[in-house]
Amino acid sequence: MSTNDHRTRKRRIAGAGPGAEPCGAVLVTAALAGPAVAGYLLPGLAGAWPALRGPLGVEDRTASGRGYALTFDDGPHPQGTPAMLEILRRERVSATFFLVGEQVLRAPALAREIADAGHGIALHCHRHRNLLRLSPRQTRADITTAHEIIAEHTGRSPRLYRPPYGILNASALRLARAHGWRTMLWSQWGRDWAKRATPASIAARVTDGVDEGAVLLLHDADDYSAPGSWQRTAAALPRILDTLAERGLQPVAP
Repeated sequence: MSTNDHRTRKRRIAGAGPGAEPCGAVLVTAALAGPAVAGYLLPGLAGAWPALRGPLGVEDRTASGRGYALTFDDGPHPQGTPAMLEILRRERVSATFFLVGEQVLRAPALAREIADAGHGIALHCHRHRNLLRLSPRQTRADITTAHEIIAEHTGRSPRLYRPPYGILNASALRLARAHGWRTMLWSQWGRDWAKRATPASIAARVTDGVDEGAVLLLHDADDYSAPGSWQRTAAALPRILDTLAERGLQPVAP
């Protein structure tokens, strides 16, 4: 599948429409933990989400319920990641990077740089694909491969997992549970991957309604997004951090 196809799919899948809750999407299939459960939780069904989140073991808040957790998906990226790291260094803020295995293989030194800077290392995927299109075997192979690559090149064994597009299937949930990983989505996102996003729109979206315990989603790469999107994210990041500081919110680990 081409990069353009990935970018198109990200726009189609993640675009929940006006007013939708930015909680990602979760596929609930049969036999997650015994009883058969089937259904599909789409972004915007805020009423159903709290009831399903606990039993599924999927999180969208910080473990402490305090502060905010800043997270980046899809890297490392040769330009985007260094740009984010420099801003974070300057502002003395720690973040968590959900890494992609195939991107780590392309830039292993950069993956290690993220870890050496003291940021959190987390697992996104090996190839950025919608899990609804993968068989159980393909799902397990993708996640296992990514975990091994990330651990090898960062010196850290990821304990946090987030699937591409925020979409889970039963195999991914079972694997995360079996390894004792926390599966984490998000409570706020900047939709920074979109072609029409601007630094102002990204900052406004990711800080709108933010409160204690929020998990914020941004992207430090454009391999699966609109070309150059990381530049807009980098431009938005300082104002995001300033806004959160003005509201008295402190960066914390997820």
